[in-house]
Amino acid sequence: MNYSTDVCIVGAGPGGALLAYLLAKQNVSVILLERHQKIAKAFRGEHLNEEGEAILKKHGLFTKIEELGMLPMESLEYWKDGKLLKKILPDPHVGHLGIHVPQAHLLKVIIDEARTFPNFTLMTNTRVTDLLLNENGRIYGVKAMCEGKELTIESRLTVGADGRYSTVRKKVGIEVTNRKHGYDLLWARIPAPTGWEPSIKMALIDGFQLSLFTQAKGFVQIGWNIEEGSFPELRKQPFTKFIDKLIKAFPNLEQSVLENIKSWNDFVLLDVHSNFSENWGGNGVAFLGDAVHTMTPTGAFGLNSAMKDADCLAHIITPNEINKLELLQCETERKKEIEKLQAIQIEKEQNFATQFVIYA
Repeated sequence: MNYSTDVCIVGAGPGGALLAYLLAKQNVSVILLERHQKIAKAFRGEHLNEEGEAILKKHGLFTKIEELGMLPMESLEYWKDGKLLKKILPDPHVGHLGIHVPQAHLLKVIIDEARTFPNFTLMTNTRVTDLLLNENGRIYGVKAMCEGKELTIESRLTVGADGRYSTVRKKVGIEVTNRKHGYDLLWARIPAPTGWEPSIKMALIDGFQLSLFTQAKGFVQIGWNIEEGSFPELRKQPFTKFIDKLIKAFPNLEQSVLENIKSWNDFVLLDVHSNFSENWGGNGVAFLGDAVHTMTPTGAFGLNSAMKDADCLAHIITPNEINKLELLQCETERKKEIEKLQAIQIEKEQNFATQFVIYA
């Protein structure tokens, strides 16, 4: 089966979905591909910062997402030995220290809005297998598989928004510089205890960061840094000793932890690394988000950076052409910002332990 469109976007995460919506709104025909049957299936970041909030408000999406449910963080707390060490409140002009937005809410609103335009098509359960190349080596679309059937999608521009292990990037042959950060991350989610305030709470356990993020609809997300590559050995150790450290750090969580985290299987492991590519597109293809600049969870920059990429790209794509000069300017501008953010992440990670030093 053959399709034709102005822009084919691979990956229906926040960046890819937002770009699809903005292009459809600008009368650019767009096909958005997602390898999962349902959107919001893959793990993605869920915290908006001021920049992400501003982009959603700029495009009239924030209020609709807010109606589905989101939760502004009212404080950032550092805990030591089970007691509150210090508490940071938001700038009154901002009103929060980040906003938890369930990815299902974010993506539903963006894609529902995109569907109001006849020039938008979403194809789920569709996996890209190869790129289409003309005789000059220019990319003009993709080959994909959907429910056992091969599809050919021709496009003027192909956008790789398909994450840290981007198929499009690999098929183009673009290299990335990978950086390991010395830790992996265990995720878990539990019901919030009664009276739990919307907050981000931090502790230092065995020299590694333990974070609690309050989530909309009454949950707490646990993010526990562990030594890089240590999980296979960690799983061989008694589970109770590990979980006791969590309860000691945050005593108010004891009941919820004991009721909801009963084995190592209740944690999800995230292989933490960052990467950066010097090549963000050209020759019929462009990239955004984790496909060319994977971020670590530190500072929750990833979601917001992907949406900024999408916002930047949308300004230079029209139904008739892509302004190559502006594309280069956009790429240069975004590269500089991403390099700064990745440097900030490293600094935050290296200096995290200093937050728990008590000066006389």
